[in-house]
Amino acid sequence: MNIFSRYLMRNIFIGFSAAAGLLIPLFTTFNLVNELDDVSSGGYHWTQAVLVVLMTLPRSFIDLGPFIALLGGIVGLGQLSKSMELTAIRTTGFSIFRISMVALCAGLILTISLGVVDEWVASPLQQRALQIKNTAIALDESSSSTGNILWARKGNEFVTVKSLDEHNQPVGVEIFYYRPDRSLESYLYASNATVLDGKVWMLNHINEKKWVNGEEITGIKERLQWQSIFTSMTLQELTMPSDSFSIKQLSQYITYLKNTGQPSIEFKIALWQKLGRAILALAMILLAIPFTFSAPRSPGLGSRLAIGVIVGLLTYISYQIIVNVGLLFCLNVEMVTLAPPIFILIIALKMIYQFDQRPL
Repeated sequence: MNIFSRYLMRNIFIGFSAAAGLLIPLFTTFNLVNELDDVSSGGYHWTQAVLVVLMTLPRSFIDLGPFIALLGGIVGLGQLSKSMELTAIRTTGFSIFRISMVALCAGLILTISLGVVDEWVASPLQQRALQIKNTAIALDESSSSTGNILWARKGNEFVTVKSLDEHNQPVGVEIFYYRPDRSLESYLYASNATVLDGKVWMLNHINEKKWVNGEEITGIKERLQWQSIFTSMTLQELTMPSDSFSIKQLSQYITYLKNTGQPSIEFKIALWQKLGRAILALAMILLAIPFTFSAPRSPGLGSRLAIGVIVGLLTYISYQIIVNVGLLFCLNVEMVTLAPPIFILIIALKMIYQFDQRPL
């Protein structure tokens, strides 16, 4: 790497820092406003909301990665274009294609860094933040949350858990056993349970119903051991949204869902979206090159940034829409998550090629 490449890369990373310094506080403010909506006097306090927002900062950084790559590239290279330094560098034989490859190297470093942060920093912190929030909300007696947070299936056995208490023990456990003809064989409800180890639960205060030859038989038991059908992952992890999982956790959970015959497309999309987001970041840094060389002698860096913000927002929103449509209609996971970023990458490379063919 020669002196020009190092100089270009340094300015690109300065642009990344400037873009992150602009976007992270802005979106953090939006996240804080959303968290404050869940604050209550008896459970989730504002101090916990602030802590949750701070702990999810790495996740915000990951999600904004492609946006930061685009704006950072425009800022870093745009300043050099404005000061005519890019023109001087090109007179030494440095083509637009070579400048693009330097930008791509910077994008690769950014993408790898984002991947490391995602796997070992953002995911654990986000899950811990959500545990803090869920525990605080569960302690609020006035909370109107009634949805079941855990579901599992193994063969003809279905299990649902309403919530977890402050000690992360199951509350409101329902177990359904179905016959091969899909008629209900038995139903069991336990007010709470104690997890003895990863596979055995002690169910407490049980109401049981069975149907034998069309006759309903009811019974009450104080305690009953039950062989859990949940995965080796902790119950706290299973309550987390798919976008908070690391690659290892997603792989484990997808395997479990496949083995038990449950739909896994949501988690497959979350897994492949990690790769799609990385490709999108590389595409966006290359897309910054046409912004830089579209009018190299124009001082209008602000207008380029404004257009970059619009392009970044439209790209981000469009990608999320495509992913959600794919989830809704159970489309091919790889195509839904990888095709849009690859398409943008091809467009960026084609535009770079056209600019590279122009005379200096």
